[in-house]
Amino acid sequence: MQNFDLSPLFRSSIGFERMQRALDAATRLDNAANAYPPYDIEVSGEDSYRISLAVAGFSEGDLEITAKENSLVVSAEAKTEETQEKQYLHRGIARRAFERRFELADHVKVVGASLDNGLLNIDLVREVPQALKPRKIEIATTNAKALESTAA
Repeated sequence: MQNFDLSPLFRSSIGFERMQRALDAATRLDNAANAYPPYDIEVSGEDSYRISLAVAGFSEGDLEITAKENSLVVSAEAKTEETQEKQYLHRGIARRAFERRFELADHVKVVGASLDNGLLNIDLVREVPQALKPRKIEIATTNAKALESTAA
């Protein structure tokens, strides 16, 4: 694994600590525990996204979605009563507990979630406040006004 020293970048930057933490987390190796459940992240529009997690065997009651600040946490815990009543010849559908974390950019909000055919779909949208959107600044020419007043 290659380590990157980002300290020169952060010497002149203020407020980017979250980005540094995200980069550190991204450089860590994924292991088998972090690979479950498999998921897709889809761009579904200019400012909209969809996260789809394969959660076969889980019901709505088993799943929990929590959005807090710039973090989204999806977790699940299978009910043990159902599995104890059944006998299996082969058990290939993993219903083990999991917790999957996603870091969200500023102004990305969760707008909905649905469970369809074993896929948990979480819809997100980026809503940049009007005050933060770029705006054109008009330039006033003070010299022209000064010339007009002196000529009169």
